[in-house]
Amino acid sequence: MAHTLTGRKKLLTRIRRIQGQTAALERAVDQEADCMAVLQQIAAIRGAVNGLMAEVLEGHLREHVAAPDLSPEQRAAESDAVAALLKSYLR
Repeated sequence: MAHTLTGRKKLLTRIRRIQGQTAALERAVDQEADCMAVLQQIAAIRGAVNGLMAEVLEGHLREHVAAPDLSPEQRAAESDAVAALLKSYLR
């Protein structure tokens, strides 16, 4: 997981921002905020999570799927794992 270790600080900053957004969403629902404000917050959270997913996925592809030292079998296994993950994520 070298790609998540090297970008750890950046990833943690994004995760903490998402935590803040979800806390704001919880407050909005608890305080019976306007539906559009709640929907806008949900959309912002979804965008933030998608951005985080894209960043970690890109690092994984570069470090683990496209690594030049992988055997064809290892590359196929990594590709299958990513494909399964994407199917699950996109449901």
